[in-house]
Amino acid sequence: MTTEVLSAKKKVRILIADDHPLFRRGLKNAFSETPDIEIVAEADNGNDVVDRIRGEELSLVILDISMPGKDGLEVVKQIKTEYPKLPILILSVYPENQYAVRFIKAGAAGYLTKESALDTLLHAVRKVSQGGKFASPEITERLAFDFLETNKPLHETLSDREYQVFLMIARGKSLTEIANELSLSVKTISTHRSRILEKMKMKKNAELIHYAINYDLI
Repeated sequence: MTTEVLSAKKKVRILIADDHPLFRRGLKNAFSETPDIEIVAEADNGNDVVDRIRGEELSLVILDISMPGKDGLEVVKQIKTEYPKLPILILSVYPENQYAVRFIKAGAAGYLTKESALDTLLHAVRKVSQGGKFASPEITERLAFDFLETNKPLHETLSDREYQVFLMIARGKSLTEIANELSLSVKTISTHRSRILEKMKMKKNAELIHYAINYDLI
């Protein structure tokens, strides 16, 4: 069965992708009180998300950005390639200023943190499932005027993967830890680190950490 966006009159059918069983259970319990919303499928790692979409008639994917397997950006891009009409709502522990713009540019229809109130989440689910967009005024403004910026912060010159590695370095992870978490070789991560330092005009990790703190990225 082809996955399509359902009309507003039909029940909102959701796939939730998150590697924390208790969080998925909590969402299912919360949505059980809303007769127009139903979780019909789940995934606990990035590799399985698209496979779980196949065969389901979905209105929306709620996606965590940090799971085992494929990272969130890869999953968003794959979903939008195979199911371009299927909306994606990011629900993450990370603040908007760290990832929201990148994910929305990649194709997500909205971004929320896991600290958001249930009413806000329900509003976002209904809006995004009907073809709308959901983001804070600050993120909306950044997206609207992004093309006008000529002097962007250095971290915005990084590719999506470089930015991901940069934040992990800034949080104190070793190259080996990053490689294991991203299922990449240490050599590949080391290459990313070199490019990050070059693009950001820095020489050592301590400078990356200091920069990330100054820009409130960690």
